Amino acid sequence: MKLGILAHTYGKLPAAELARKVAEEGFTSVQLALLKAIGDIDCSPGKLSPGLANHIAEAFGREGVRIAVLGCYIDPVHPDSTVRRAEIDRFKEHLRLARDFGCGMVATETGSIRTYSESHPSNYEEHGWSVLRETMSELAEEAEKWGIKLALEPVAGHTLHSLEHFRRLLSEVPSSSIGLLFDACNLLNEERLPKQDELIRDAFDTLADRMVLIHAKDLDFGEGGHWAGGGQPRLDRPIGEGLLNKDLLYRLLKERKPHIDISIEGVTAEQAKRSADTLRRLYAEA
Repeated sequence: MKLGILAHTYGKLPAAELARKVAEEGFTSVQLALLKAIGDIDCSPGKLSPGLANHIAEAFGREGVRIAVLGCYIDPVHPDSTVRRAEIDRFKEHLRLARDFGCGMVATETGSIRTYSESHPSNYEEHGWSVLRETMSELAEEAEKWGIKLALEPVAGHTLHSLEHFRRLLSEVPSSSIGLLFDACNLLNEERLPKQDELIRDAFDTLADRMVLIHAKDLDFGEGGHWAGGGQPRLDRPIGEGLLNKDLLYRLLKERKPHIDISIEGVTAEQAKRSADTLRRLYAEA
């Protein structure tokens, strides 16, 4: 079981100190969002280089920690084209240098489904989809050049908000570089929760070949339930303490995607080790 954590769970620290902390907590890999996690090096756009990437990778490597994926969470449907272009260019920089960090994936989400609800009220969802398709076509082409996976995370309430939409993207942007970052919790809202087993099985039955990374957490709902469409936001919970069908998810992971990289998220630094211990037990028992 390849178990990692989002590096910025422990805050923004010098690379060597962060690597030691991750290793001390028992994790062997990280999802690294440079601007959120690295405190002693300026990793802003234009400052990255192969040498800088090697320096950071070596700091983690000395502690036995692998950088499994770079997190570069841009808004690929941002309504301001200038801002969107800057975001795309930042993501491309990560794609070009991912191998120098020792990893083969760069991950992002896809922006709010309601981004164009005011400017295009009659067809805001389709307009946002057209912008997403254009952005992902460009990023997939760049990813192919460098042999890197473009890890996309569907989230309820985002432009890419279901497994069906992920399949649609694959048909409209037929690139082998596009991979699925599967986070079952992020795809669930109160409406989908009773059908979570069907959703989880669907992911493994139809998209297992595209899965490149798993986010592990648990979930609960505040009063009002919906986190995407009103009411109180969804509350992430330490693994084992929420509503996710962990037994089904980890059994299918063990059967269908052995040794896939798993990154714990949605926990505090204080909760991380306990969640990891619980996840290891659930996986062993699956």
